[in-house]
Amino acid sequence: MDDIEAIEDNLLKQDDVTLIRRKDYVNNPKDSGYRSLHLILSVPVFQTDGPYEVPVEIQIRTIGMDMWASLEHKLKYKTNSDPNMIAKYSNDLIGYAEELTQIEQNMQIIHKDIR
Repeated sequence: MDDIEAIEDNLLKQDDVTLIRRKDYVNNPKDSGYRSLHLILSVPVFQTDGPYEVPVEIQIRTIGMDMWASLEHKLKYKTNSDPNMIAKYSNDLIGYAEELTQIEQNMQIIHKDIR
């Protein structure tokens, strides 16, 4: 989980990258349980007639966060399932998001201890 902050720090250290907006869903998850760090950055794109500043969105997640987000997206937007089943699993996913966060925090502790 510390890598999320390290990636953000490394991106923002670049002198040609400008932070436009930051949404921290890691420390402030959505009600659904969704966690991720969203950065909207301005980056130069080099064309034959010169560089252009282009806004880009980068979403930084752990593997667990990405797995959860992919499943939640599939459940809500890529299915024709019964709405009652979607509601049931959506509620389950809220709890699973908390469990994944706890697991990732515990694994981070182990990682730091063995370093």
